[in-house]
Amino acid sequence: MPTSSPTRLLQLASGLALCSTLGLTAALGQTKPATAITVQVNKPGAPVSPIMYGLFFEDINFAADGGLYPELVKNKSFEIQGQHFIGWNALLGAAALQTYTVTTDRPLSATNNHFARLTAAQASPNAGIVNEGFRGMGVKQGAEYTFSVYLRRGPGNVSGLNVTLEEQGRPGSGPVAATAGRVLAQAQIGGLTPEWKKYTVVLKPTATAAKAQLKLTMEGAGTLDLDVVSLFPKDTWNKRENGLRPDLVQLFKDMQPGFLRFPGGCIVEGRTLSERYQWKETIGDVAARVPLINRWNMEFKHRSTPDYYQSFGLGFFEYFQLSEDIGAEPVPILNVGMACQFNSSELAPVTSTAAAGPSAPEAHSHDNDPTLETFIQDALDLVEFANGPASSPWGAKRVAMGHPAPFNLKYIGIGNEQWGPQYLERYEPFMKAVKAKYPNINIVSSAGPAPDGDLFDKATKRLRELKAEVIDEHYYASPEWFRKNAGRYDNYPTTGSKIFAGEYAAQTVAIGSPDNKNSWDTAISEAAFMTGLERNADKVTMASYAPMLAHVDAWQWTPNMIWFDNLRSYGTPNYYVQKLFSLNKGTTMLPVQLSAGARNGQDNLFSSAVADDKTGDIVVKLVNYSAEARPVTVALQGVKKLGKTGKATVLSSPDLNAVNSLDQPLNIAPQEASFKVSSSNVTYTLAPNSFTVLRIPGKR
Repeated sequence: MPTSSPTRLLQLASGLALCSTLGLTAALGQTKPATAITVQVNKPGAPVSPIMYGLFFEDINFAADGGLYPELVKNKSFEIQGQHFIGWNALLGAAALQTYTVTTDRPLSATNNHFARLTAAQASPNAGIVNEGFRGMGVKQGAEYTFSVYLRRGPGNVSGLNVTLEEQGRPGSGPVAATAGRVLAQAQIGGLTPEWKKYTVVLKPTATAAKAQLKLTMEGAGTLDLDVVSLFPKDTWNKRENGLRPDLVQLFKDMQPGFLRFPGGCIVEGRTLSERYQWKETIGDVAARVPLINRWNMEFKHRSTPDYYQSFGLGFFEYFQLSEDIGAEPVPILNVGMACQFNSSELAPVTSTAAAGPSAPEAHSHDNDPTLETFIQDALDLVEFANGPASSPWGAKRVAMGHPAPFNLKYIGIGNEQWGPQYLERYEPFMKAVKAKYPNINIVSSAGPAPDGDLFDKATKRLRELKAEVIDEHYYASPEWFRKNAGRYDNYPTTGSKIFAGEYAAQTVAIGSPDNKNSWDTAISEAAFMTGLERNADKVTMASYAPMLAHVDAWQWTPNMIWFDNLRSYGTPNYYVQKLFSLNKGTTMLPVQLSAGARNGQDNLFSSAVADDKTGDIVVKLVNYSAEARPVTVALQGVKKLGKTGKATVLSSPDLNAVNSLDQPLNIAPQEASFKVSSSNVTYTLAPNSFTVLRIPGKR
């Protein structure tokens, strides 16, 4: 290959960048004196929480439907109240269909009691409806997609249903005629009966398309009823029938997360209590799960998404299953009896009646007039669902869904991001009821949406008095805030309640601004802050970036850790920072001192260290927030034995505004190389604007 080729130039550029990370900038004329860093290997600190770094999942930005949950049909059961045909369109309206309506005449079930009824006065190839999917349907050439539907033949001579997967055409405008997209796959379903029956065929696209659509047309004239229309890829994580999108799960698993927090987030609360997330409505038969409006669908006028609903195909059983798949502790967050305080602030009344035992699974329904006891009972029943034996009412539900073994739930969050006396007066009886029934469950409590202020201080004080195990703190702020607050937990109490840094992300413009970017500046600033979390492993037990997922065509909030379209996905620089901390969390915190007693972050140098007793390595994390290379000497104080070769993993970019994208997913990604270790004083040169992880084999 000619040396002037783009590939060769890229290799040369990568090589020079790698040389910089290996400390060779000094050989190229770097004369800046080395900064001394002492790692007290012989004075180990607190153990690092085995679940220190994890994942925060919320159904925002089309993270579930249209994202992690790969059902391609939007509104498959026609159950969205007031908008029963959202996602669907008639092909030619009255020209082909005499009627096109939703009815409840002898439905499939009481929970799924709406269905579509199509009536054509005469046979026509355009007598039918089209589903648009979630900003289109992403399908791959040669992959298999299971189409299923419930059908019932009515009056007339309708003999079948034609199923066509096609690319979305171009809509007509003025003198420009509409164009039809090319056909990707076709099938025909026959053998219709006067009673409901499920039919299934497999579609295999002849080409890849990011924005396809599903067309269903009647064969013959007359009436045809249809319900629970599904187009589901066979290629799912672990090849499950109701499985998850594998590329996204792989990104999760690659992080080796300690925990998975779900289902949010403000989505737990709902804008009103009637719109709250109710976990009992999300288990059991997928076809019987009733959709609910998504709290984020109209929250931001600049990103209005009125078609955003939750199908609950991804429900609590699937969340527990996902946690198990990726080796993470499940951390479900439950409503405390409060609707979102940024919306209605609706409250469930506090009464004197205490929750008793498990409620019967058959008795639960969508309770729109709940008291606090309703929410407490839901929590108690959830623990039984996750951990109870097959002989228990809710444990039997889990077993019936195909998971005989308990999920071994250890954590429950009471409330998401509530604040004020309204939260505390509900939290206390809630906490006491859970502890009385399940004393070994760890409870996550809320310090509110802000990391400081009067409400934060009062909540923290009261929660510590109540001996809360874990207090959830949130912070969305500028990159500068994260760098300045690397020492936030230095003066927190070392005993009592632990901290869960439950939601954080640096914002380039402003909190919730549509112009925020997942820039290297945000990621490296978060890395600087996280050295402070690690230095305080005796106080901080869990941490997670938020939000995690966003569809590039259907987002409401920025920034986000992982972005995707209908076919592709990528990790942001922020993702790689989180991943490097998680993969290198170690087992024991090691104290780190900078020369002349400098504080962490002074002169834009941030550091932390851990011992990894599983591998025998000493792990040093270093952030150089500077446009210049920085030589350092890491003194491993009291180390007993050293290996000869260490490994450096580096994230760096000369451009703090640099980002990753679908077309350049690895624009900023970890680079690995080895370096020599000749003594307990390890010399290394940090690249400009870099986050570096040094793994040094050594015994302590």
